[in-house]
Amino acid sequence: MKPVPAGATGRFQERAVAADLQGSFAAIWIHQLPTEKAPPVIVAPDGTIDLQWIDGVLRVAGPDKDPKTEILPAGATVIGFRFRPAAAAQWLGIPASELIGQRLELEDLWGSKAHRLISKINSRQKGGVIEALEAALADHMPENPADAVMSAAYALVEMGAPSGAPLVPWLARSLAMSERTLRRRFDESFGYGPKTLDRILRYQRFLRLSRASRLPVAVIAAEAGYADQAHLARERKRLTGLVSSDSTMPEPGES
Repeated sequence: MKPVPAGATGRFQERAVAADLQGSFAAIWIHQLPTEKAPPVIVAPDGTIDLQWIDGVLRVAGPDKDPKTEILPAGATVIGFRFRPAAAAQWLGIPASELIGQRLELEDLWGSKAHRLISKINSRQKGGVIEALEAALADHMPENPADAVMSAAYALVEMGAPSGAPLVPWLARSLAMSERTLRRRFDESFGYGPKTLDRILRYQRFLRLSRASRLPVAVIAAEAGYADQAHLARERKRLTGLVSSDSTMPEPGES
């Protein structure tokens, strides 16, 4: 069966997390796969890392810098907690660079600590699985949920460097870091360097703009920061593996 963008199959919804989780997590999302003939799904890099609950298993998804095709059971429900920028490494206690492109069970990272967390979740499910997940995760919040400096770095990349300013030197000056330290801190917090994050966030910016506007694709591409529509097409293929004449079609989402 031909892979499809994750957002193009099943039902997807998203909402804010409980208040006591907001230091580490930006949102919670639920993806319900079709009960029959669930196709493989393409998940495109989006600059985030997720903690996911699938059929009683907690796993860490991402960070990704290339598109990933996943085969999930028909009828499965994926519940994802999206980490805030620069929060995953703090919460997990492991550099994001060690997770790049992977889907790892939390028990492989935490051992018995993860087993106890899953036991808490299972014991609280009478009130609903999402509520049980939120309550159990709240018991494991770190004292310092996110790296404030690297959260600021993420915001700077999302905003974009001034016209004509090379990204890495501009970021290093803005954050008062050497370029070597900057690259190391990006690898630890995001799994890859500033230029890769910039490329991913630019494409996400294009998607947001295209969903909100009826302007021609070339105009939206320029507004998002692409040199031209051909530049957009190359990046789209690189980040999603998809080739289409319609650059505004729905893209792979979380799963």
